[in-house]
Amino acid sequence: MDFYYTNGRNVQILISVLKANNISKVIVSPGTTNIEFVASIQHDDSFEMYSCVDERSAAYMACGLAAESGDPVVLTCTEATASRNYFSGLTEAYHRKLPILAVTCLHDYSAIGHLEPQVIDRSVSPNDVFKLKVELTNHNEWDSVVKINNAVLELTRRGGGPVHINLPWLNKDFELRTKEFPPARVIKRYNYSDTLPDLPNGRIGVFVGSHNEWTKAQTDAIDRFCETTNAVVFCDLTSKYYGKYRVKTQLLAMQPKDYDIFSRFDLLIHIGEETGDLYTHGKLRRCTKEIWRVSPDGELRDSFRKLRNVFEMSEEYFFNYYAKGENYNNTVLSQYKNDYSGLIASVPELPFSSVYAASVMSKAIPENSVLHLGVSDTIRVWSMFPLSETVRTSCNAGCRGIDGCVSALIGASLVNKDKLYFGVTGDLTFFYDMNVLGNRELGSNVRIMIINNNGGNIFRHKNAPAERRMGMDNANKFVAAAGHFGRKSHSLLKHYTQDLGFEYLSADNKEEFLKAYKRFTEPKLTDKPMFFEVFTTAENDNEAFHIMQTIATDSKHRAKSVVKNILGKQGTQIVKKIKK
Repeated sequence: MDFYYTNGRNVQILISVLKANNISKVIVSPGTTNIEFVASIQHDDSFEMYSCVDERSAAYMACGLAAESGDPVVLTCTEATASRNYFSGLTEAYHRKLPILAVTCLHDYSAIGHLEPQVIDRSVSPNDVFKLKVELTNHNEWDSVVKINNAVLELTRRGGGPVHINLPWLNKDFELRTKEFPPARVIKRYNYSDTLPDLPNGRIGVFVGSHNEWTKAQTDAIDRFCETTNAVVFCDLTSKYYGKYRVKTQLLAMQPKDYDIFSRFDLLIHIGEETGDLYTHGKLRRCTKEIWRVSPDGELRDSFRKLRNVFEMSEEYFFNYYAKGENYNNTVLSQYKNDYSGLIASVPELPFSSVYAASVMSKAIPENSVLHLGVSDTIRVWSMFPLSETVRTSCNAGCRGIDGCVSALIGASLVNKDKLYFGVTGDLTFFYDMNVLGNRELGSNVRIMIINNNGGNIFRHKNAPAERRMGMDNANKFVAAAGHFGRKSHSLLKHYTQDLGFEYLSADNKEEFLKAYKRFTEPKLTDKPMFFEVFTTAENDNEAFHIMQTIATDSKHRAKSVVKNILGKQGTQIVKKIKK
């Protein structure tokens, strides 16, 4: 009888990643729940298998085998006390930094605590037994790919040590009839001492999430990299990169699906942390072939779900390493900048709204000032419009929580009392964090604008999940939390801020706004901090946002015109051939 591999995808992924990392030594203890894994590798010549009935002995055998050979060793057993018996040997491995991968199996996580035979809770382990523990499910291949790669890479990372994979046995009706299975995506990690892989041929981009201030050396390195690879740098208002190859693309990414200038990228290099531009992130996720992640933490951050390589090193070192060769005439950069300028020039008359306020204010924020933006709707709105490159922007994009946006602004303003610090938030965000305005440390260099539209407007956008399924009236009750904090009272915040020493400004329409914003953006320091309350309606805010999403009405004609202008007739023919 011929035996092949299981049809269970989790086990296939584990086998695929072990092979890709040349891990072949396996010590097996008898049991039921690990049959699928053991039977699949038993007839595969890639694996060197050993049997041991006693799991405690198996773990110590693995210590000796790993120490003598210098190779990682896999241990596998079933559940119950069998897996508990690994603890002694794996504690030894932990203290000696021996690369041992314990693959323990179980019937089902949901059976824990329900008096099922042999089912025990392995969710918690002593601190000095494993470097890393991962728990797999059978319902999410992406999750399993990342976790298994992470576990295998951790075996030899930073000196090495034991790692634990908890593998549920949900495929009880498995068959050993799979001759070949699709290989799993393998993720590699590189550090300073490794020989780094070659860049792939084709189109290359860099995506920067939220980022600390850049040094000149960092900026020079990424600029030089773009010069020699024809790459561009996708940035949002938290990226803080202001080099020559910066492109803001949220407005482009917001346009209808048939307006899509995000051509296929063969490689996207991901740096920074969480992004404030989910539109561009989503477009690039769909059109990018593979992702390289560069970060000193070396962790597997797979937000694009196409991660191939992780570089545990500084961005400066990485970009300097790959910045080789001749300079390009960067046509990709020109394409994005020209298209963005074309859309901005096409913005029609907007209703009085948060979008209108941002369109006017973005041109008026004084040079060399700092702009703090609230999360969600505020940063989405302001990301549409260009700002002076001397204006530094910030947002609590680390976890995008509503709390603390105003406090973060006040904290930043303490660093340089001679510089203007502007803050823009919605009403819910402001009221959540309003207590900080009473802080005695607050200086006259602070200017805060709130868009008061009586609720969380991000939940009321056209086609937002709440609006689409419930309608605006129903969404207002609880999801958007309308009706709190004075219901757009024109006196509540006026008295509050004036009593705290602020100069108060307000606007209910365009005429009032155009008068007040000039005072609010006065480039010189004034005697008092300023507070500017702009009263809009959810209907106007949503209409304006929708207008900005549909500027490119003649998208196909516009995209063709841009390509012809940049590439010429010959270049256009090449693009057509590539698309075919």
